[in-house]
Amino acid sequence: MIGFLITLHAIISLLLIVVVLMQASQGGGLSGLSGGQTTNAIFGGRSAGNALSKLTTYLAGIFMGLALLISLISSPGSGSAGSVVEDAQQDGSLAPSTENLSLPTVPLQEEKENN
Repeated sequence: MIGFLITLHAIISLLLIVVVLMQASQGGGLSGLSGGQTTNAIFGGRSAGNALSKLTTYLAGIFMGLALLISLISSPGSGSAGSVVEDAQQDGSLAPSTENLSLPTVPLQEEKENN
């Protein structure tokens, strides 16, 4: 299920990229590469920009919705919502064991018996 959603998300993102690049910008965009009049012949003069803008809006909404759905589905359940540090403290894996702990000792100096 999650693999299908991620694949669908990737396809939507590629479509979104193509639609954004097809829109005519100040520099012309990729819409000028399709023969110049092809986009105008399919959509009409002004409706080409409107259709691409609406398609961009719909694809962006689907993209964001899928991103939220994927994050909700793939997130861990609420049972393990605790902190990792708290879990480690309860297990005792953060505190060092004191069984084989040897502290360094300062060698005792012999007192001078100069009395």
